[in-house]
Amino acid sequence: MTGYLTLEIKRMLRTPRFVLFAIALPTLLYLLQSGLYKDESVPGTDVKYKAYLLCGLAAYGAFVSALSTGIRIAAERSGGWQAQLRLTPLSPKAYLLSKVVVSMIVALPAPIIVAMAGGFIENVHLSAGAWVQLTLGTWLASLPFAVLGVLLGLLASADSVQIYTAGVQLGFGFLSGLLIPLTGFPSWVASAVKAIPSYWLADIGHGALLGNNNTALAVLVLGAWTVALSALVVFSYRREAALA
Repeated sequence: MTGYLTLEIKRMLRTPRFVLFAIALPTLLYLLQSGLYKDESVPGTDVKYKAYLLCGLAAYGAFVSALSTGIRIAAERSGGWQAQLRLTPLSPKAYLLSKVVVSMIVALPAPIIVAMAGGFIENVHLSAGAWVQLTLGTWLASLPFAVLGVLLGLLASADSVQIYTAGVQLGFGFLSGLLIPLTGFPSWVASAVKAIPSYWLADIGHGALLGNNNTALAVLVLGAWTVALSALVVFSYRREAALA
């Protein structure tokens, strides 16, 4: 499993699309939006938008990175590589777990780089604990999206998986406030999007700025999504193996 895991990580990091959309895009969007909001504060708080935007776009980078493994899984299914792996000593559990682990590893750079852009370019000042929660906390909270990426790869074809993945990335990104802050939307919108797991991903970082009043709830919600999606992944893999 270790050798297979190393191979998967190298393959992912060598993909230009991954570097562009998972790391460069959220960083550039953060710098652009920070320039638009300048030194404005989030309504009702003394938190600057430069800090607030970090949370959503760091989460978006981790979210996009975590989902990206699904595209490769669909390609492996289409090319027969997954069927070949079933003939090797690599167990189904090890195969699926390695995909999730790879997703989590490649999801780590994005929140760190976006946070560095905030700290070094936009002069955002946070406590050490807040920086850790914003980066490592957001990264760990992206686990259900790593599992979701695996599920998309098991369900979609190689031709359609990129469309589904992009739809999830953009839909979740806009609706849950990762790409644009929800502070300017009506209150009912902010309430409705709590049904979307990516809302709670951003809330991990927001908790570091606004107080951790909802952080425990965010962890519970994301944990529940992880369990539910993991069950669907196992079911989908076993069903396809039975039909092969």
